[in-house]
Amino acid sequence: MGLFSRRKQRDAEQADAASTTDEHDDATADSDGLLDQEVEETQDATDEDGADEDVTESDDEPDVEEEAPRGEHLEDGPFDEADAPEEDRIDLGGLQVPTIDGLELRMEIDQRSSAVTGANLVLGGSSLQVQAFAAPKTRGLWEDVRRSLRDSVVSQGGTAETRPGVFGTELITRLPVKRADGRTGYRPARFIGIDGRRWFLRAILTGKALSDPEQSKSFETLISRLVVVRGTGAMAPQELIPLHLPGERPGLDQIRSGPLDPLARGPEITEIG
Repeated sequence: MGLFSRRKQRDAEQADAASTTDEHDDATADSDGLLDQEVEETQDATDEDGADEDVTESDDEPDVEEEAPRGEHLEDGPFDEADAPEEDRIDLGGLQVPTIDGLELRMEIDQRSSAVTGANLVLGGSSLQVQAFAAPKTRGLWEDVRRSLRDSVVSQGGTAETRPGVFGTELITRLPVKRADGRTGYRPARFIGIDGRRWFLRAILTGKALSDPEQSKSFETLISRLVVVRGTGAMAPQELIPLHLPGERPGLDQIRSGPLDPLARGPEITEIG
C-alpha cells in the first residue's frame, strides 16, 4: 500500500513538471493523490500529394479570447440598434447594412419556407456572409460556436485553427471539396464571431480577401459598421433574428433555426441590385 502511494506521488510530480506551459495551469493532486491535468494536443500531418499541413485542435484547447490591435480603419461597431450612429443603411430587418459603392447584396432564401436566412455582401470578388442570432443576457455564444465549428470541420477531414483578430479570436478553416477532376481541394474560410447585447453576429469571409490585406480591411470596416436589430421580444438563445428582403416589411413570425449549425448556408441565393 505504501509503495502504491509513493508511486502515485512520484507519477504526480513527474506529470506536474512536464505540464508547465504558458497555456495551462500546473496540474494539482487532490486529497486521494489523483492527478487532474488538462492537455492540449496539436497534430501536424502532410498527405502524399503534398497538400498543406493539417492542424487540428483538441477539445481541451483553452479558448482564451484574443484580440489584435483594432486599427484605425474600423468604426466602433458592429452596433446595437440603440447605439448606432446616423448613416444611410439598407434595412434587412434584424440587420442593417451600410451603403457602399460597388457592394452587391445577395439574400439567402430557404426554398421550403421562403424565409430569409442570411445576407451575403459581395465586394471585389470576395463574399461576407452575415447572420445574427439571439443570445443570453449573461454570456456570449462565440466560444461555444467556435468549438462546435472546429469539431465539425475536423470531422469532415478539414483543418481549423484559431488566431487573434481585430474583433477577437477568429477561426480559419479549410474544408475539403471534390474538384471537377475528381481530386480533393480545400475551400478556405475565415469565421468571425462577435458577442453583442443579447445578440451574436457571425460573419464568414471567403474569396480574395483571405489573402489580400487591403480587401480584408475593407470587409473588417464593413463589419464594424453593421447594425444588429435584436428587438425586445423574447427569443431563445441561438434563434435566428428575423431578416427580410430590402424594401419589405418584416412579418410577425420569428424564424426558428433550432441548434445553431456553424456550417449551415441557405439553399438558394437571390441577388439584389
